[in-house]
Amino acid sequence: MTIPEIQLGFHFDNSYAKQLQGAYDACIGDRAPAPELVKLNHTLASSLGLNNRDPLQLAQAFSGGVIPADSSPLAQVYAGHQFGGFNPQLGDGRALLLGEVLDNKGLRWDLQLKGSGPTRFSRGGDGKAVIGAVLREYIVSEAMSALNIPTTRALAVVTTGEGIFRQQGELPGAVLTRVAASHIRVGTFQYFAVQDEQQMLKQLADYAIARHYPELQHSEQPYLDFICAVRDKQAELIAKWLLVGFVHGVMNTDNMTISGETIDYGPCAFIDEYDPAAVFSSIDRDGRYQYRNQPSIAQWNLARLAETLLPLIHSDEQQAVSLATEAITDFWTQFKYHWLKGMRPKLGLSLELDEDESLAEQLLACMAGQAVDFTQLFRQLATDLAADDDKIETENGAQALFKDPESFNLWRLSWLERLAKESISTPERVAMMNAVNPVYIARNHLVEAAIAAAEQGDYQPFEKLTALLQDPYIEREGYEEYAQPAPASFGAFVSYCGT
Repeated sequence: MTIPEIQLGFHFDNSYAKQLQGAYDACIGDRAPAPELVKLNHTLASSLGLNNRDPLQLAQAFSGGVIPADSSPLAQVYAGHQFGGFNPQLGDGRALLLGEVLDNKGLRWDLQLKGSGPTRFSRGGDGKAVIGAVLREYIVSEAMSALNIPTTRALAVVTTGEGIFRQQGELPGAVLTRVAASHIRVGTFQYFAVQDEQQMLKQLADYAIARHYPELQHSEQPYLDFICAVRDKQAELIAKWLLVGFVHGVMNTDNMTISGETIDYGPCAFIDEYDPAAVFSSIDRDGRYQYRNQPSIAQWNLARLAETLLPLIHSDEQQAVSLATEAITDFWTQFKYHWLKGMRPKLGLSLELDEDESLAEQLLACMAGQAVDFTQLFRQLATDLAADDDKIETENGAQALFKDPESFNLWRLSWLERLAKESISTPERVAMMNAVNPVYIARNHLVEAAIAAAEQGDYQPFEKLTALLQDPYIEREGYEEYAQPAPASFGAFVSYCGT
């Protein structure tokens, strides 16, 4: 049977398929009965060199059954700890890696379809995706990118013309085209470690180093340094999550990438009111992946990565364990560095003083239990500064966000004393704060409203929301409702895995 191909203009160079035989299963997606392109990320498409803009051909190529010329479709295999329990074989059950594209700058990107049909690793699932899960990932991943947080990107959304059955009933089928620096996960290493395939494990490690950390290729301890490099990437990533109030929801080891990108936007959410114990996932019944636990879970996942590489770190197991333990222990130093580095400009601090960490933590302590909107508070601090350089006593200012502002008012005095130790002007400080404290985030009620409309065939709310989130730091007239938390009628938000 001849598989039809479409010329898209991409420069494919499929190193994973060529160099890592045994790490995947070659396959193609299902042929969609009536594919339709409903969204193309034109800016991203241009940077990747996509020169075919025919909607029908793009819909066919990005639905799975008609493959782009020169691509090498495959499903990757990996293992993973899921909510702490180990599964020795997972893999891309509903994802298809089309291949690797070299962009206009020569950078390498994975091009993956999500929801194109079952693979050998589907474990009885249908391998499909519904429009709600696809749009959620598009909205949130692109919002994260605009917030300068490393993330996979969304290139296109295609509806398939078929109905997919989920708990909610029959829903429109859809496929997301996702772009990533790579889809190599901690779980990819775990798969070969549990299979005791040491040669393949070394081959994978060498490939990951060459692709993501080429400066380590000539290191005296490349595999230990590789762990440290991934550790540092993840420490910075998780710090950035916390600084914008993001909860991933499913931080399994198969959802942690070697490249340091946020991946798999299933039961994810942004917090409205600050709650360190915030959990949104319907399946996280014990709160394992709650907001405040994310740094410790990242460290735990990194320890699982280190375990797989012990034989490569040192021939003496005890020495290997000692070296790896030291590397993983240093995660907290790296995380706190990046968290404080990001928190300082959020608070308008241009100098690095020892008291800054305590000042930031005291603010969060004031916010806990006060139903304070996380995003609004940091933005309001800058607004208050701009309104009154000396007193910051506006009745509608930050203190109005608290049910009981007494502790916040005391904190504010400490904050003003800290600001007085710097010579930066108020306009400069306000500009610094507004450059890192967004007005708009992908608030859960707005995302849900966009999804609900799209399920009925109306994509206007989705388009309006995604356009707004591309420039989240600039306040826009007429969009006041997009900066507000969910109304009380929305209730407690619960998110679900897309499968």
